Amino acid sequence: MSGPSAALKPPANAVAPVRHPDAPAPGELLGAHYEQCFGCGGEQAHGLHLAARAGDGVTVTAEFTVRTAHQGAPGLAHGGVLASALDETLGSLNWLLRTIAVTGRLETEYVRPVPVGTLLYLEAEVTAVARRKIYSTATGRIGGPDGPVAVRAEALFIEVKVDHFIDNGRPQEIQAAMSNPDQVRRARAFEVNP
Repeated sequence: MSGPSAALKPPANAVAPVRHPDAPAPGELLGAHYEQCFGCGGEQAHGLHLAARAGDGVTVTAEFTVRTAHQGAPGLAHGGVLASALDETLGSLNWLLRTIAVTGRLETEYVRPVPVGTLLYLEAEVTAVARRKIYSTATGRIGGPDGPVAVRAEALFIEVKVDHFIDNGRPQEIQAAMSNPDQVRRARAFEVNP
């Protein structure tokens, strides 16, 4: 990227992110925040089934394998699918802050094609926080942490209250998520969706 747009540059009063004391430990698999999520949910037949792990500080790593259902051009991942993988990975960072936030802006740079059958390894980190705004970056590499860079992203997430989802989501899904007896799963259902 030639540099983020002005909307993605943290203001002068931004502070370094602070990992929440109750955040998952480094190396811990974060799991799906919601089983119907296209990015990480296990109940989505054509979803990414992205698996994210907590890293040190306010970082995560994630992986997903590009499948036939993720094609754009023949044999290559659709750019929107790659953007979704970046967005899902970036959104997972908010679990380390223990903040409910939604994507406000996502800028993606496509560096090289990603063939079907490829493992895409993603790394993301929060770079700054300014009140309700969370600034972050991510990189996707082909095959693993040392593979060639395929995609990059810069993002701005906005902290919201759970009412954002209750007021705007389809009632039957909201009620099902709110009825989950597991408090952590109930809270995570509303973690990253716009």
